[in-house]
Amino acid sequence: MKGVIVAAGYGTRFLPATKTVAKELLPVGLKPSIAWIADEFVASGIRDIIIISSRRKKALEDYFDRDIELEDVFRREGRTDRLALIAPPDARIAFVRQAEMRGTGHALLQVKNIVGDEPCVVAYPDDLHIGSPPLAGQLVDMYEKTGKCVLATIYEPGDVSRYGVVDPGSDGVSVRGFVEKPARGSEPSHEVSIGRYLYTPEFFEMLEEGFAKHEKGEYYHTYALDRMIGMGKVAFKRISGERLDTGEPAGYLEAILRNAAGDPALRPTLENFMREFAAEGVVK
Repeated sequence: MKGVIVAAGYGTRFLPATKTVAKELLPVGLKPSIAWIADEFVASGIRDIIIISSRRKKALEDYFDRDIELEDVFRREGRTDRLALIAPPDARIAFVRQAEMRGTGHALLQVKNIVGDEPCVVAYPDDLHIGSPPLAGQLVDMYEKTGKCVLATIYEPGDVSRYGVVDPGSDGVSVRGFVEKPARGSEPSHEVSIGRYLYTPEFFEMLEEGFAKHEKGEYYHTYALDRMIGMGKVAFKRISGERLDTGEPAGYLEAILRNAAGDPALRPTLENFMREFAAEGVVK
């Protein structure tokens, strides 16, 4: 099983920071977003990770490389406890560049031959996961039970018009339809898809088939997903644990705060901050 991280986009919602810094390197706590995904993969038993990148994101490659000079500094100073903080993940990591921004479907086609004849978990760093078991592992378990592509979902009780929404089968596992951003009141369920998928090799064949018919503009994965759903080869897994949505600034701020609330080293600072604001009448 391989893991794929889609990280080629511009990150324009986070300008001006992302003019020079890859959005995937913006930290949640002390760890860049993309490192959360890599750690999730490793914890799920995935040791081969492919990162789809672009010309502007060379820093991603540097992040996952060793820093020999800093390692030597820590050893000379006797601070060997810090070596673990800069160690690359226990995985083989390869980078593939998307030469032009032509959509996520086009990006995934760049790794079709590398993925080969085995399933893979695809992750978008806009969605991070806190909890156990790790999110990718939950998808692998569902795949092993069904042999199908698997969509990670959460239950959203409110308005789902900005999400991709699953039309679930009566068995509570299979997917019989998928609606992107349904009009309010027309949604088939409140089971919404988040940025984690398990795709079988056949999905990539459908992706290639759709791209051959694509004429212009960005190409997304929806053609392949619809084809696989039509063949009864897609399941969904409502995940356990907590999802952090870092796709826009407000969600990113919330992810930072939620991470701080769960970190014993950071929680006291967060609590002090909230008390001070409450005393000033800003937070009630």
